[in-house]
Amino acid sequence: MQDVMQSPDLALALHIIAFTTWMSGMFYLPRLYAYHAAVPAGSEMDKQFQLMERRLLRIIVNPAMVATLVFGGLLAHITGYDRPGTGHWLPVKLFLVLTLVTMHGFMARWRKSFVRGENTRSPRFYKIFNEIITVLFMAIVFLVVFKPF
Repeated sequence: MQDVMQSPDLALALHIIAFTTWMSGMFYLPRLYAYHAAVPAGSEMDKQFQLMERRLLRIIVNPAMVATLVFGGLLAHITGYDRPGTGHWLPVKLFLVLTLVTMHGFMARWRKSFVRGENTRSPRFYKIFNEIITVLFMAIVFLVVFKPF
């Protein structure tokens, strides 16, 4: 079992699975918010969106983010992220991941504003937010694959 836990391939596979799951939720949640922002507070649709958003965030997105960070940290530890010659792409990637974590926090806060009936943002705002997440996702993948610097 010790050898399995030291395997960079296993850590990488788990990191990719967690990241993919996290990103799927990060793509879907702002879309739910965009649709939710278009319905009246207190309506049946409002309650349905609240339920969907809470479940998505608590059951999928939050655990996937934690798993992404844990397996990414394990992978970095196993592969020796701090050894000379690894380049500067990793700190840039980590900054972009920290940006995603921050955006995740904003979405959790916005869910609570819907629950309180206090959302003031338009559907267009959430759609633009969704596109920013997409750009960050693409930048992270390109950094990891090409390691440009």
